[in-house]
Amino acid sequence: MSDSGHIEIRDVSVRFGATEAVSGVSLEVKPGDFVSVIGPSGCGKSTLLNIVAGFLRPSVGEARLDGAVIGRPGADRGVVFQQYSLFPWMTVRRNVEFGLKMQGLGANARESAARTLLGMAGLLAFENHYPDQLSGGMKQRVGIVRALATSPQVLLMDEPFGALDSQTRTVMQEILTNMWQQLRLSVLFITHDIEEAIFLSEKVYVMTARPGRIKAEIAIPLPRPRTPDMMATPTFHALVRQLKALIREESLAAMGGELGSTGLQGLDHHLGREGLKALT
Repeated sequence: MSDSGHIEIRDVSVRFGATEAVSGVSLEVKPGDFVSVIGPSGCGKSTLLNIVAGFLRPSVGEARLDGAVIGRPGADRGVVFQQYSLFPWMTVRRNVEFGLKMQGLGANARESAARTLLGMAGLLAFENHYPDQLSGGMKQRVGIVRALATSPQVLLMDEPFGALDSQTRTVMQEILTNMWQQLRLSVLFITHDIEEAIFLSEKVYVMTARPGRIKAEIAIPLPRPRTPDMMATPTFHALVRQLKALIREESLAAMGGELGSTGLQGLDHHLGREGLKALT
């Protein structure tokens, strides 16, 4: 496993005008680790990912990759968003080859690299299809493969499966974890799905309501390779309960800040305890 791909976020705070989005966050992704960040809506999860991607600079603190301060985007970081960002006029293979072409790689080398990754993702039979001929899950697989084609040290993923149905999402999680095990690059994964974070990760950071801080750092002691039947184990269920309790506290705090204490008490009275659990 490579020693590259070490992400460090050090005492980062971010302000947008008068609004403090993130406050004093520090976290780490060691080389080859798969780390997820979860938290209530608006807590700054995506803001942290954008800082590591180089799309945004922190107001205070810094993010480093392999010891170097991150100040701009770079080919050493592949990014996958929830929205499909494929070129509709290019075939699947041409989409995957695009970054390699920009790097000056020859046609034969581009084709070989693209076909190898498409094979890993189960997409080789669709290499000559266009994006509008693919399902949502297949489009996102192509997006992941395209991000991996330039051999980044880090893969940054912002709710990549959020738009998919439950069954497709489960399959995508298996495909991603299998590809990660083969490539062993560092992954920083943003999600609101607790079960997804547990299934994929070595470690999960839980963020507070805005301004986002690190509330907890939870190690995931599940063995590799991960399989769906692990979701039925006592260990998995215990982790789900632990993370749900942490997130519920912050979701209620966020709602309380928006509604005010009187409004929250009224909501609690109207919904009851089970109703509030359902919201979180």
